[in-house]
Amino acid sequence: MKTIIRTERVEGFFQRGRRIARRLDQGQPMAPERIIVYEDPEDLAHILTAAKIALFRAVKARPGSITDIAVRLGRDRSAVKRDLDDLVAAGLVQVEDKPHPGHGRRKEVRATAEQVIIEAVLA
Repeated sequence: MKTIIRTERVEGFFQRGRRIARRLDQGQPMAPERIIVYEDPEDLAHILTAAKIALFRAVKARPGSITDIAVRLGRDRSAVKRDLDDLVAAGLVQVEDKPHPGHGRRKEVRATAEQVIIEAVLA
């Protein structure tokens, strides 16, 4: 599924909703996509740091535990966990609690987005 991250004002949000509703009313097919909208570009910039982009790419390339990903990236586990919390809140990754044979449980991180498109208007 394609994920679009963008900035958009409230008016644009409702205009897009009306366009989608008209297409659906006319029976036009719609490709599945997820749109994550931030009204304030600063909120978008909070998600699009270099560290979080690298983290998302690492998770997408090879899912794994938080510790495994932190080791691969050469980062502190607690810093990776904080960044993952933001990516989970944005809907870009998911963290599942899974059994870890002989060791209790572990948290497995997977990307939820196949393709991410970023559209930002700063003015």
